[in-house]
This record gives sequence, C-alpha cells and structure tokens, in this order.
Amino acid sequence: MFVETGRRINYFLKYVFLKNYCILKLFMIYCLMCTMKYVYIKNVKIAKTAVSAPLADVGDAAFRIMAKRFGAAYSIGEMTSAKGLVFGDKKTAELLKITELEREFGTPAAVQLFGSEPESMAKAVEIVLSHPHDSPELPDIIDINAGCPVNKVVGTGAGSALMKTPRLFGEIVSSAVKAAESLNKSVPITVKIRTGWDSGSINAVEIAKIAESAGAAAITVHGRTRTQMYSGKADWGVIAELKNAVNIPVIGNGDVDSAKSCMEMYRQTGCDLVMVGRASFGRPWIFRDIQNCITKGESPMESAPSLKTRLGIMKEHIELSVKLKGERVAMREFRKHAAWYIKGIHGAAALRAECMSLETLDDINRLITRLIPEEVY
Repeated sequence: MFVETGRRINYFLKYVFLKNYCILKLFMIYCLMCTMKYVYIKNVKIAKTAVSAPLADVGDAAFRIMAKRFGAAYSIGEMTSAKGLVFGDKKTAELLKITELEREFGTPAAVQLFGSEPESMAKAVEIVLSHPHDSPELPDIIDINAGCPVNKVVGTGAGSALMKTPRLFGEIVSSAVKAAESLNKSVPITVKIRTGWDSGSINAVEIAKIAESAGAAAITVHGRTRTQMYSGKADWGVIAELKNAVNIPVIGNGDVDSAKSCMEMYRQTGCDLVMVGRASFGRPWIFRDIQNCITKGESPMESAPSLKTRLGIMKEHIELSVKLKGERVAMREFRKHAAWYIKGIHGAAALRAECMSLETLDDINRLITRLIPEEVY
C-alpha cells in the first residue's frame, strides 16, 4: 500500500515538474523573442546581432552556411564583377549562386557586385533579379562594393577607387536602384565603403549622403582608409559621425573580433548593425557568442569550444564544401580554412604545412585522428 502510494506521488511530482518545465521553456522562448531587436533594410527584417561580411575567395556557400548555422543575422556572397556578369562569364555567375541550404535558416541572403560603369551595373542588377520570385537564387539584398582595396579592383576604377570619384559613385548607385525599380522588384540596394582613400581625404560622410540621395537602402562602412588596407586601427569615430549624418541603416565594420568588441561598437557608434569579417575565419562560433550576448545577456567573453568540438565543426564545414563543390575542388580551397581552424592549438605551425597539402576527406580524417586519438574515422 505504502509502496503504491509512493509510486503515485512520484508520478505526480514528475508530471508537475515536466509541465512546469515546459511552461518555463516556452516562457524563455517568448522572452528571447521579446528581447531580440530587429533592423529593417527597406522591407528586409534583420536580427540586430552580427552580419557575415562579403569575403572574396573565402566566403563561399559553405562558409556562409556555417556562419548562419552559428547565428549570423544575414550573409553576403563573394564580390562579383558586374561587367563579367554582363559578358556572360560562367565563373562570375557562379559566385552569385544562393543555395537551398542557405535558405533553410530563414535569414536573408545578399549578393555583392563591383564595377565602375553605371550601365554595366544596371544590366548586372537586371540579370541578378531575373530569377523567379520563389527562386532561392533571388537575393534579398544587392550590395555594391565601393570599399575593396586590392589593386586589381581599384585599378579598374571600382572598389575603394570610387571614394575618389563621388559623382561616378552616385551614378552607379542610382543606376542600380533604378534597374531594380524598373523590374518592380522590392530588393534593396545597399553599399559598402571605407572611411576614405587616405588619411588626407576622409569623405565617408559625403559618400554616404550621396548613396542615400541615390536611393541606397543602407550603408556599410569599414573604419579604415584604402591606403591602410587591413593594417592599423579602424576609426569607429567616422562610423559614429556617418550614423548621425544619414537616415538609412548604418552597418559598422572593422576590428570586431569578439562579442565584447561587437557590443562596444554598437555602444560607441550607435550603428544599426555590426559586420564581422576576418575574425570569423576558422571561428564561425563568433556569431553564436554575439547572438547569446545580445539575446541572453551572456558574458561577452569568447566561449572557445574544446579541441574536439572545434575539429568537429571543421569536419562539418569541409563535408559541406565537398557536397557543394566535389572533393577535388573543395579540398584545395579548404586548405586555408583548415589552417585557420587549428590556429592556436599545440603544434599548429607544423600542422599548417600539412593543411596546405590536403587532397581528400581521408586526409582530414587522419589529421583529426592524430590530434584526437579517440576519434577514429
């Protein structure tokens, strides 16, 4: 009798606990939804966490998918030549492809174009927007690059060279906006710039106002000049000044390498969104850290995963890349990613050389097994 009564009491307590646990979990989800803030770029709703930057020769579909899996608010594809697209170059068109896998996360996907001619930019926008309304390849946002500092881009008058030709820059943005509007597409046109060409020509505010007047829906500013490339310190003061000068969303970029620095950029500049670039190389979990810091109030300190977890993430990334590109191409392109993933671990210098000779998935599996003997593939 006492045993049966005890059993019934035990079942009752378990039922009450489970019911209350479910209610508590639902309440926590509700609170998370309430605390999440959003930014609108025209009609596109974006969580106010962190954006995955456009990264030439790095930010392919697999990289973007990993960033989204760990909480990136939205991703931007690799910089693509407007003229190359207009001329029908197949490799150029491939850079603009947005996969079904990227769409599974329900977050926006953008593409980025560069060029120095308004006419070719307009035609490129028309090509990008030629996909059916329900196609995964129709981007949510088209970004125009006016910030790339590399010689092969700047030498054509594109990228950050446009910081020196404000009138041409405005014509390019205007042509892209009009091309999108002519197709009755609601896809917003955004731009990415730098603070200026050099320290003697800081004109980001002027360029931003031109972009806004030309119809740009948002502007990203990297806090360095072209001549700085990626050296020195990003000037967040210019980002703050620009934010106060325009009425469209401003996305801050430069020297954000942790949840702590992300929160600091939001605080110091008042920007609407923060963009993370090189700091996500081999560290897609930086987006999770930022998301948790903003939505859950967690400490902004990096929650560095264990070696086993890190290598598991690396394996997931390479397998995804192989699925999308095939083993031969994917493995060669993944070599630099593998080196980034193992950065900081014991013996990384010697391992980096091995990473640069990876040819097959078996090579990756052997590397992981050697680092973590219990993981046998």
